[in-house]
Amino acid sequence: MGKRINRRIRTIMLEAVNGFLIWIVGFVPSHHIRRFFYRLFGMKIGSGSTIHMAASIYNSKGINIGEDSIIGEWAVLDGRSKLTIGDHVDIATGVMIYNSQHDSADAEFKATTSPVEIGDYVFIGPRVIILPGVNIGKGAIVAAGAVVTKDVPEFSVVGGIPAQVIGERKIKDPQYRLGRAAWFR
Repeated sequence: MGKRINRRIRTIMLEAVNGFLIWIVGFVPSHHIRRFFYRLFGMKIGSGSTIHMAASIYNSKGINIGEDSIIGEWAVLDGRSKLTIGDHVDIATGVMIYNSQHDSADAEFKATTSPVEIGDYVFIGPRVIILPGVNIGKGAIVAAGAVVTKDVPEFSVVGGIPAQVIGERKIKDPQYRLGRAAWFR
């Protein structure tokens, strides 16, 4: 009985720090301050990258964001397994990236985790959902509203539910920098 109570108290404390406090930080109207606190909570964020307001973060210690990347408002970033976001990645408003889900074949409906990796120079449109275990290749574009259930090849354009290849990006050696983060967004 004592072990179970101790475990529950530890869980509540973890939720308080890694849930509630990070949620509050998401509403601070300065990306410089948010980035400071996200790093303090264990998230790795490269130079020039920003996370816009109202993001939901699950386990910040599992999230690694490269340089010059922008995460839009109301994004969901799941770090319960490793989430790696490359350099110069543009993630639009309302994107949900998950790396944990319940196993519907398990009698106890246990949670499973699988890492998600997003390559350099990727653009992910608004309201996209990315499910556990997905790798999105360098330079790929994911169209608005897509549900990504499997890997996306480099420089491909995908869309739909489930996401399928609908085109190919013509630029094969991108060199651009995003660098347009608003101070109070």
